[in-house]
This record gives sequence, structure tokens and C-alpha cells, in this order.
Amino acid sequence: MGRVDTSRDELFALATANRLLAADLFEGLTDDEWRTPSLCAGWTVREVLAHLVPPEGGHSPWRLLREVVRARGDLHRMVDDTTRRDARRPAADLVRDLRERAATPLSAPVVGAHGPLADSAIHLRDAARPLGRDVGPDPAGWRPVLDFVVSGRRASGFVPKGRLTGLRLVATDQDWAHGDGAEVRGTSEALALAVSGRPVVLPELTGPGVATLEDHIS
Repeated sequence: MGRVDTSRDELFALATANRLLAADLFEGLTDDEWRTPSLCAGWTVREVLAHLVPPEGGHSPWRLLREVVRARGDLHRMVDDTTRRDARRPAADLVRDLRERAATPLSAPVVGAHGPLADSAIHLRDAARPLGRDVGPDPAGWRPVLDFVVSGRRASGFVPKGRLTGLRLVATDQDWAHGDGAEVRGTSEALALAVSGRPVVLPELTGPGVATLEDHIS
């Protein structure tokens, strides 16, 4: 079974739930835990927290444009720069803001509400896994994330062009599959993290397409 339509309100609700789970996770971490490298390359757990905090008042096109200009048009640099800057704030303030703004209905150009939802789910696990915490979406919560990350150009910020070429992804914890080619099987979480560039989960996947996916990630 493939894509299932999910309403914007449902996407917002799932993202809210992920941010609240993240706020609970981040509450009371030690200094060493804040410095733990996350699964998102180059970011610590503290920086993942800073990235997950919705901007006050939601996304502002003018604020976004200003930050893009400051980063000389490089969107990835813009995200990294703003995240590192925000991470200098006291951790307790970041956790408070994450909790208070968790229900902010974020939607962005091109990616719509799916992008912020995928961001909330993937980065939650980016922080939780290295900390050894089993907190994250259930399979139903991963489904719209999977639908989004395999959507091609729209999700290119998460999954570069060509990464899924020649592969068929099959979830083992729900009725979801996508693509044609060598099969890659795993939990919804492992599939989402792998295709979005987290090689640490590759040992959790099975099937003749795993080696190809590993090559595409590297």
C-alpha cells in the first residue's frame, strides 16, 4: 500500500506531538548529554533542540529572506548558521520555547506542512537515539513522513536526487511500500532515517538493495 492522504490539520497535530515528545526528552539533560553528537551530521543534541524550536509567530517570509541573504543564498548554510546561533541561548529557555510553541502550525514553500513534520520526527530521533531514549513517533506517525521523503523534488532538502533510484522500500511494521527495484526492508523509522542520510541505521535494514542505498548515501 502506498501513499495515504493526510489533512493539514492532521500533519500539524502529528508535528505538535513530536515537539512535545522532544520537549519531554530534553527536559533536565546533563551538560554531557547536551554535548552528545546527534545523528544529524555536525550537530549536537543541543543544536537539534535549537533547530526544533518553532520561530515565534511561525515562519515569516521576510525573516526567511533576510536569513537567506545573510547566508548568500545557501539554504543549508542558512539553517546551520541560525541553528548554531540559537543554540547559544540557555538550554532551559529553548526547552520552554519548544514546549510553548509546539502547536505552531508550520508550513513552508514547496514542502508545505509535510516538511516541518518530517523535520520534527527525524530530528527527534536524531537526538533520542544517541541518548539511548526510546521516544518517537509510532508507525502511523511515520507514514506521512515516508510519503514525503520519497516524493522526489519536493523533498530534495531531505533526500537528494538519485538516492532512491533502483530501490523498492518496504516497511515491516505497517502496510507501506514505494518504488521499483532491489528491495530494502525495515521499520518505518529505520527507512525514514536511512533515506534521509543517517547511515547508522543501515544495519537495521535487510534486502538486496541495502548495499545500493549505502552507496547512494555515501
